[in-house]
Amino acid sequence: MHTRFTQAFGLSTPIALAPMALASGGALAAACAQAGALGLLGGGYGDLAWLQREHALAMSLLPPEAMPRLGCGFITWKLDEDASALDWLLDQAHRPAALMLSFGDPRPYAARLAARGVPLVCQIQQVAQLPLCLDAGAAVVVAQGAEAGGHGMNALEGRSTFSLVPELADALAARSPATLLLAAGGVADGRGLAAALALGADGVLMGSRLWASAESLAARGAVAAALRATGDDTARSAVFDVLRRKQWPAPYDFRALRNGLHRQWESRVEELREAPEAARADYDAGVAEGDYERAHVTVGEAVGLMHDAPAAALVIQRITQQAQGW
Repeated sequence: MHTRFTQAFGLSTPIALAPMALASGGALAAACAQAGALGLLGGGYGDLAWLQREHALAMSLLPPEAMPRLGCGFITWKLDEDASALDWLLDQAHRPAALMLSFGDPRPYAARLAARGVPLVCQIQQVAQLPLCLDAGAAVVVAQGAEAGGHGMNALEGRSTFSLVPELADALAARSPATLLLAAGGVADGRGLAAALALGADGVLMGSRLWASAESLAARGAVAAALRATGDDTARSAVFDVLRRKQWPAPYDFRALRNGLHRQWESRVEELREAPEAARADYDAGVAEGDYERAHVTVGEAVGLMHDAPAAALVIQRITQQAQGW
């Protein structure tokens, strides 16, 4: 499949791996890059040792012809606290194929990326956030709907992928027609990819479907729990951020499976914030025991379309072939 996105990044399919923190490691990013997609390492919270290890693994697995499809992504507000992992990455001989920034102002990092010749990918959740991306010189904008797993815009302020993508496509056509657009949130099969292209996107950023793959760093018990679920079983709230001691800024929260522990606290989030100790101990025990009625399972509403966890290359091949038939 060929789109402006595949042509710009030398891909054979208009799919990018979402840089999921602690899941999109070196093996998964390399597998996606080798399969012709854009493989983005999950730089996440900026853990330098993690990034160094996973980047080295990806580089060891990739043949030279696939290395230009390896990039990375970071949580922008964490870079504002410590950008040492980004600085290390930009100092390496391998130039990232792209650098994705999410959840914050990308402009302070634009000059650093431009100096290294690294295309900037900006993920946003509202049309109102687009000017920051354009001011930063983003090569790609990701339209993330509230259906997405993990972090995104809360239910009060978030948008659905189906309406956000075409609105941003129209805005880019008017303001910056050379800027590419990817759809994120709710895409887990070829129908979703075909729909995204029909809505005006140049490709998709895929998280949950590749989170459930053989190369993902996601815990196998978590993947097994996800494969038994449907989209009805997910919820977006701040519960797991509080339990995991993550200080996420408004207006962002976290979509995961709505398990037993989540249900206990989802209507009492402020109470949980004020006295989290007992619930955190319960959560920590769940993580230690692999009990996913207490530990979190990070997936989006597309989880009901996921029925296995094969190699990432097979996932990408299936989705691409199915999309070609729509």
